[in-house]
Amino acid sequence: QVQLVESGGGLVQAGGSLRLSCAASGSFFSINGMGWFRQAPGKQRELVARITRGGNTNYADSVKGRFTISRDNAKNTLFLEMNSLKPEDTAVYYCNGDFRKSLASVTMLEVWGQGTLVTVSS
Repeated sequence: QVQLVESGGGLVQAGGSLRLSCAASGSFFSINGMGWFRQAPGKQRELVARITRGGNTNYADSVKGRFTISRDNAKNTLFLEMNSLKPEDTAVYYCNGDFRKSLASVTMLEVWGQGTLVTVSS
């Protein structure tokens, strides 16, 4: 079974920084696109940033210039460096990945992590 496990969330003051990690485990051939999403209380889940296997990135306007997404393909790990945090960044952050199960199959499997809470105090 393929799993994604996030870590690195916590409580930080406004203006501070946090680094989230997301590690993939289980049996799979490769991981294509990966991303970070977040869901604040009472709001819908929204895209924060995405990265292709080759390293191309895109960001939500609200985090451009403050957050950086990266990945280590050798270690099947995704990162999100968050700087200049604001109270409105408070949310549960979820990792997402598109997995190819085997070389023989082109079917992709979308997997979500369980989420990690980021709380930014003012």
